[in-house]
Amino acid sequence: MLDIPTDLPADLVPLSWLIGIWEGTGVIDYEADGHRYAGEFTHRVSFSHDGGDFLNYSANAWLHDGEERTPLVSEVGFWRLARPAADADPGPGLLPPAVEPTTRTVDDVEALRNADGGFDIEVPIIHSDGVSELYLGQIKGPRIDMATDAVIRTAGAKPYAAASRIYGLVDAHLLWAWDIAALGADLASHASARLARVE
Repeated sequence: MLDIPTDLPADLVPLSWLIGIWEGTGVIDYEADGHRYAGEFTHRVSFSHDGGDFLNYSANAWLHDGEERTPLVSEVGFWRLARPAADADPGPGLLPPAVEPTTRTVDDVEALRNADGGFDIEVPIIHSDGVSELYLGQIKGPRIDMATDAVIRTAGAKPYAAASRIYGLVDAHLLWAWDIAALGADLASHASARLARVE
């Protein structure tokens, strides 16, 4: 059963099952450039909201090597339902809304439901290693499927061309799997984890 907080903006209700801090472990298994990357990692993920129509996202991971923990890439981003910006929305930049904002309703959100019965989502994620991704996908109940629509890298970032991710709520745990195309390799399974809500 999903508990939906009563103070959420209507646009966040489909994403509400993600809200909280999640921790757990996962495995990396990826082959590229003649090298196999494998190991177990600890992962901490946070989904929060500040009253806007999006979720704030952050994630950190540490590779286990015996007793040592090696920090892996950190991520930050924003998760939101896909919808055209209206005059009542702020932006771009620090520009205020062009008209008086109105509170969006459940009916407004239901109008966004797609032909599959879910909702289209947009998820920009920025990595600490200089990679920025724009994911497009769908949330349908407690499952999310998304793939990169665009990847931008800084001049110093390692080759990274595309990715897809799946998230799901299973037995009160957040399960996810991440496929990547990196270091010249084709899109393939890269990492997966099982996380429990801790806050």
